Amino acid sequence: MVVYEVQNSMDITAKPIPCEHVVCTDFDTEGVIVDLNTKKYYQLNETAMFIWQQLEKGRTVGEIISAMTDVYDVSVNQATESVQKLLSEMRSSNLIKVS
Repeated sequence: MVVYEVQNSMDITAKPIPCEHVVCTDFDTEGVIVDLNTKKYYQLNETAMFIWQQLEKGRTVGEIISAMTDVYDVSVNQATESVQKLLSEMRSSNLIKVS
């Protein structure tokens, strides 16, 4: 098994959660999140919206990866890379924090 390392990746037991100053609106399978502090908004595609919904449910990184492989036709490695990359970007934009 090959495991991809993503810079600034989170431990699979970590439980990232949306920050209080961030709101999300769901548009069918896509969505928009808004940082109320910076007034910036971010458009989420289907998979990013899926990940965000998992964050709102309080899932760990490992649980999010597992859910992605259940719902989408992706390998564990692909799911891990996608989830870790998005979480890293969201964390650096101060949209999520680790509880």
